[in-house]
Amino acid sequence: MAAIRMSAVTVWRWVAAEERRAVLLSEVDWTVEPGQHWVVLGPNGAGKTTLLNLAAAVSHPSDGTVEVLGETLGAVDMRKLRESIGTLEPGLSRKIRGRYTGFEVVLTGATGSIALLHDRVTDDDRARADRLMGEIGVEPLRERRFEDCSQGERQRLLLARSLMDEPDLLLLDEPTTGLDLPSRERLIASLDAMAEANGHLPTVIVTHHLEEIPATTTHALLLRDGAIVAAGEIATVLTSSAVSTTFDIEVQVAHHAGRWAAMVVRS
Repeated sequence: MAAIRMSAVTVWRWVAAEERRAVLLSEVDWTVEPGQHWVVLGPNGAGKTTLLNLAAAVSHPSDGTVEVLGETLGAVDMRKLRESIGTLEPGLSRKIRGRYTGFEVVLTGATGSIALLHDRVTDDDRARADRLMGEIGVEPLRERRFEDCSQGERQRLLLARSLMDEPDLLLLDEPTTGLDLPSRERLIASLDAMAEANGHLPTVIVTHHLEEIPATTTHALLLRDGAIVAAGEIATVLTSSAVSTTFDIEVQVAHHAGRWAAMVVRS
């Protein structure tokens, strides 16, 4: 069973002021299998967030078919389906209570709530939180208040939190946004550790930058103007030609020690 399967998916919104349809995604075919780790790349307005919202069972397509974890959107209780999907989204850190310790932040993921529901947390949940903090490398933050953590530390705690409910699919929307270089690299290392410890778990990371792609990423999808430029195994997709087309600027793509980079070609 595919984790995500999109067939001829189109999403449009009505722009009343201009009396027209704005097409956000056009005729998208995309499949994510168990154990695959995808990155979705594209410029602002390419349709990345729209694509991720479909995968997260947050919205429906205008046309076409979206299946998530074997369930077809439009024929399933989407609230129930979302219980099987882990997410790390922008703004989540602002919703978590600052007085919580790092351990308590991770523990909130056991009940899918931003509040810590002590009466619903079990000893097994606490043991899982400890194990996940070890896997992600955030044990030193166990007793630190969330409000005293840096943005990078918060993101790493929230990554551990996203795994607490043992999701069948993990979606990360620009997880490194706003991080400085050391914090970005620590988070990427945590993402690699997470992928290695949970190899069966399919993941999708959305970003703008090749430099933010974890080394464990297996597949890539390039989006431009709501359409797929290329999709497939990462080594065949992240070519200088395809990335240049995606971002409408000539770049040279480099790959070294499992990491990717794009450099603008100056004429």
